[in-house]
Amino acid sequence: MPPTGPSTLQRAIPALTRLPGPLYARAESLRAGSWTARHRHPWGQLSHAISGVLGVHTAAGSFFAPPHWAVWVPPGLEHEVATSTQAEMRSLYVRADASAWAPPRCQVLEVSPLTRELIKQFCRLPADYPQEDGPAMRLVAVLLDQLAAAPEAAFSLPMPAEARLRSLCGELLQQPDLAHTLGDWARRLNTSEKTLSRGFRRETGLTFRHWRQRLRLLSALQPLERGDSVTQVALASGYDSPSAFIAAFRGLFGVTPGDLFR
Repeated sequence: MPPTGPSTLQRAIPALTRLPGPLYARAESLRAGSWTARHRHPWGQLSHAISGVLGVHTAAGSFFAPPHWAVWVPPGLEHEVATSTQAEMRSLYVRADASAWAPPRCQVLEVSPLTRELIKQFCRLPADYPQEDGPAMRLVAVLLDQLAAAPEAAFSLPMPAEARLRSLCGELLQQPDLAHTLGDWARRLNTSEKTLSRGFRRETGLTFRHWRQRLRLLSALQPLERGDSVTQVALASGYDSPSAFIAAFRGLFGVTPGDLFR
């Protein structure tokens, strides 16, 4: 969901009906609380955070891009973009005929140092860059090749569609450190633990334990970005010790909390 409250700043959606080339760049400095209303467009979008953390939210789940990662949104998918902290965002709009490389679903991609510099360089081009063979189109070709090779990352949280499971997840989203077991939830929802477990895996692809762990670790991104200590964040996320938190974080994301924003 987008941030709410007096600090919420709704961003304008570009009034484009078509892209002037295979790639179109948009560079923005976002204030904390910025968001866009749900929308869709006939081109794909790669949202990359130079700094801060971007959140892209769809009906199927939420996807987050700290620095060195980006969120891919395929053409036609309804989504909103939000940031709880200040962020430098670089968006690449990708024309459908230039996105054969791209995954058909929303996902988070790792941005290599080379790809990061290519994105920065492309953002310096004018919107009406030459379409004939030349430096601009060669840059476009190399950038698309690098994106095609980008590995997927786990900075995402799938959401179930079934009403009871969605209600359960909604409560956990509001309070990620809740310690209720799946049995506790089953009793509250007047169902069996086995039924709840099967439904969770079917709808999200994750066990309840893994989904809750991912929620807690993703909820840690914002306080880590604003400079809270790893110990503070670990305890607030429901972990008994910083070492357990660091091990879980590195196991899921492939990077330690201390290295994430360097």
